Amino acid sequence: MTTTDWNTNLTASAAKALQCLDLTSLNDGDTEADIERLCARAQSPHGSVAAVCVWPRLAAFARSQLPPSIAVAAVANFPDGSADIERAVRDTAEIVQAGAQEVDVVLPWRQLLAGDAASALRLLQAVRKACDGLRLKVILETGELRSDAAIAQASRLALDAGAHFLKTSTGKTATSATPQAARILLTAIADDPALRKVTGFKPSGGIRTVADAASYLWLTQEILGAEALTPQRFRIGASSVLADIEATLSGQQAPAAAAPGSY
Repeated sequence: MTTTDWNTNLTASAAKALQCLDLTSLNDGDTEADIERLCARAQSPHGSVAAVCVWPRLAAFARSQLPPSIAVAAVANFPDGSADIERAVRDTAEIVQAGAQEVDVVLPWRQLLAGDAASALRLLQAVRKACDGLRLKVILETGELRSDAAIAQASRLALDAGAHFLKTSTGKTATSATPQAARILLTAIADDPALRKVTGFKPSGGIRTVADAASYLWLTQEILGAEALTPQRFRIGASSVLADIEATLSGQQAPAAAAPGSY
C-alpha cells in the first residue's frame, strides 16, 4: 500500500486495525464475567485481535478464555505511573505467573518532569528484568508530558530500558494519543539504527473510529515503513473502535462513537 491508501481505503484500514488491536478493559470494577465477554469479542467473525489487555488480577482468567494465537497483556504501575519499584515489580510478577505474554507498564512521568530521569529508568529496568521473555510496552503518558522535548526524552528512556514497544497513553487522562506525540515516538524508534527494524509503536486511548486508526497506520508506515504494520510491531490500544471496525468490514453504518474519556 502507498502512504495515502490507509486514509482512503477504510476497509483495508479496518482489517489491519483488527489484526493489530489490543482489545482492552481496564475498568476498576471489571469481573471475570466482563472479561469473558471481552474475550468472546476478541474472536470476531472478521478475524481475531492481536491481544486482550486486562488488569493483572484477571490475566490468568483471560488466558483461559483465549486460543494461543491471541496474546494476553496486563498492566503494571497503572494508571498513575508511580515511582514505587516494589509495586511495579509485584504487578509484573503477577502478570508473569498468570501466563500472560505482554506487560504494559507506565513510565514514572512525574519523576521525569521533575528532573529525576534516573528513578524512572530504574523502575523500567526492574520491570524489564522481572518480565524477561515477555513483550514489554512502555506507556509514556504523552498527554501529561505535554512538551515535545519531554516526550522525546521519555521515548529515549524507555528504549534504553529495553522496551519492545513505545505506547502513548493509559487512556485515563484528558489527552491520550495524538498524531503529534505519535510522530515523536515513531521518530525516536526510527532514529536508532539498532531498533528501527525491531521496536514497535502503540497509540492508545481516544481512538474510536477506523478513520482515527487509519491516521496512525499512515504515520507508522511513513516513518518506519510498511513492514512495521504487523502485530509484532504495531498495536492499537482501544475497545470502542471495534464496533466501527466490524461495521466497516460488514458494509454497515457505523454506530455512534464512544463518549470522550472511554477506552
